[in-house]
Amino acid sequence: MTKSELIKRMSEKLDQLTTRDVDLAVHTLLEIMSNTLANGERIEIRGFGTFSNHFRKPQMVRNPRTGEDGIFKPGKFVPYFKPGKELRSRVNSPVQGDCIDGQDCSQMGAPDVQMEPEADQ
Repeated sequence: MTKSELIKRMSEKLDQLTTRDVDLAVHTLLEIMSNTLANGERIEIRGFGTFSNHFRKPQMVRNPRTGEDGIFKPGKFVPYFKPGKELRSRVNSPVQGDCIDGQDCSQMGAPDVQMEPEADQ
């Protein structure tokens, strides 16, 4: 899903807000989250996950194109996301599509799918 698709879906779901309001809210949220991570802080959203920075230590690497050894790659911070328990269970559940508002998605089961036996070749 792209940012524009997210804005479109949110606008359809929140019909009391204009697309422009939703666009502003999404951009503001992403800007605040980006600034928080850039300041070295972590973001915890219960049920969804945690955003933080992980440090990649400096190392000596090899250029795969030229084969040159001994290239120094300095250490750096990289954004890291650890999904929360609820998000992991929703992703791993066999449910297809979005849940209906107010419905507990964890109680929904996968549609019955019958596998046909493989034909001998």
